Amino acid sequence: MNKTDLLIGFIIGILASVLGSFLFITFFTNYSFLGGLQIMQFEGKLGKIITLGSILDLVAFAILLKLNKELMARGVILAVISLALLSLFV
Repeated sequence: MNKTDLLIGFIIGILASVLGSFLFITFFTNYSFLGGLQIMQFEGKLGKIITLGSILDLVAFAILLKLNKELMARGVILAVISLALLSLFV
């Protein structure tokens, strides 16, 4: 088991989720990214924003499976699980 591929997949998953959250806050709210994160945290909606941002992880997962990068795809799944646990406690 090559742990660097797993780590790369985890990083891809986290970055895809951050990008998805950035796109959602930028296009669907009137706030800037950092201001929107602070306001959503104050309102108790930060977990929902993280969950919506994870939609791009599906795309990353599908692309990695098409390229036969199964360990990287596992890393993306690990990132999704980590973000799900994070969104429970935020």
